[in-house]
Amino acid sequence: MSTALAALNTALAAPAAVVAHHPGYWGPGFGWWFLLIPLFWILLFGVLFGVFGRRWRRAAWENGYGPHGRVNPAKQAEATLAERYAQGDIDEVEYRARLEVLRANAAPA
Repeated sequence: MSTALAALNTALAAPAAVVAHHPGYWGPGFGWWFLLIPLFWILLFGVLFGVFGRRWRRAAWENGYGPHGRVNPAKQAEATLAERYAQGDIDEVEYRARLEVLRANAAPA
């Protein structure tokens, strides 16, 4: 029984001896692996944003949002009329008459 107690005492005293000889040593611990955890999450969110963000932007673009989004049809018609007047296709009287008709029939903003 005394040999069993001596072996147990030696086994329990060994880690204390290691810590006493190597101050600051707390066992295997994380080491440098703890840096991989935030790196993993940053990469995961970056990939998710890259994949799904592109899909959302493409869907928004196709539905008329973005820099070239939906154009007001009344403004587009006025721009076309102004372009035709500038090219000389219509004269000023016809331009003013058509512009008045466009603005009278335009939907309220």
